[in-house]
Amino acid sequence: MKLYIIGAGPGDPDLITVKGLQHLQEADVVLYADSLVNEELIAKVKPSAEVMKTAGMHLEEMVDIMVSRIQQGKKVVRVHTGDPAVYGAIMEQMVLLKKKGIGVEIVPGVSSVFAAAAAAQAELTIPDLTQTVILTRAEGRTPVPEREKLADLAKHHCTIALYLSATLTKKLVKELTEAGWSKDTPVAVVYKASWPDEKIVRTTLERLDEDMRVNGIRKQAMILAGWALDENIHDHNYRSKLYDKTFTHGFRRGVEA
Repeated sequence: MKLYIIGAGPGDPDLITVKGLQHLQEADVVLYADSLVNEELIAKVKPSAEVMKTAGMHLEEMVDIMVSRIQQGKKVVRVHTGDPAVYGAIMEQMVLLKKKGIGVEIVPGVSSVFAAAAAAQAELTIPDLTQTVILTRAEGRTPVPEREKLADLAKHHCTIALYLSATLTKKLVKELTEAGWSKDTPVAVVYKASWPDEKIVRTTLERLDEDMRVNGIRKQAMILAGWALDENIHDHNYRSKLYDKTFTHGFRRGVEA
């Protein structure tokens, strides 16, 4: 007996994986995060499937339903937005399911960070500029571990992708500035990446809070910050070794320059 947890992707119903869609269409019971998952995707379930919205449920209520249906011999699929591994709150579900003798299979999905990068046409890891991406969030009502304060993480001066931080931009700017980030640091804010009403706001650290206010963005936004987001990055000669004609690797012998 097991529950299938699948990542729905960032919004566009075509961005679910083939495997995820297969499980969804085979499901007898579907529970989904209706505040974030596209209804067009849920419309792909079979006509006989029992479909339940979970935005109004608490953890124990949701798990009790899943356990009950699985014990009845039904295939139950839990649909999460993006990829379940990032801010998906799946561990707490799995702990309770394990106590009930229920296993779990997880199908990954396209995270909003990558949909946002695609929308902004950005490579988050630019050779000779930055080779690291930090996925995090600003600290709000939910605390972050002491060693993971944004001001400390930002000292690495790499690309930072901020989830769940659209209402905390003043705090975000303050902490990045304290870490020595320039006020001119490029920032791309992608609201509802891959949805029909997607909006991209290109700004700087200094103007971030004001530009988000003007555009009315206070939820469902991915904030990408760092010099990899520079719109003029193409003017610089940052190149990888992968396609360098002088670089030898396992599939190609380099030639002299």
